[in-house]
Amino acid sequence: MPISFQVFKSRALVFVQYQGVACIDEAKTAFAEYATHPDCQPGQKQLVDLSKVTGVEKDFTRLMELQAQKADVFMKGSAETLIVYYAPTVEGRAIAEMILRSWEPFNNVVPIVIDDEAESLAILGQKETCFSELLTSA
Repeated sequence: MPISFQVFKSRALVFVQYQGVACIDEAKTAFAEYATHPDCQPGQKQLVDLSKVTGVEKDFTRLMELQAQKADVFMKGSAETLIVYYAPTVEGRAIAEMILRSWEPFNNVVPIVIDDEAESLAILGQKETCFSELLTSA
């Protein structure tokens, strides 16, 4: 499953796209790349596009390990991280629901699941109404 991300430093926003079957090892690798990216900052808003997910690896224990690694990065200091999961499909919604449960122990992470691109962007304070606009204008 390809995972890609783009950091929009001036907007304090990270756009993440998943495609295919969501695998934990690939997610760990992608997150490690983000965590060492020069523009990675605590408190950056996260927009996670799950619209192209076709399946998910269901291993809640390993998912919790990954979420703990993410929490270490997201919550440096006292930063709060807003994560919007765009999940308009059954498959995307399934992974989003699993991820939502995994964030329950972490008070400084605010996860939200949305099925509309414009609403996802608006919650994150972005002026664009679709992801393609964000990618070309940011």
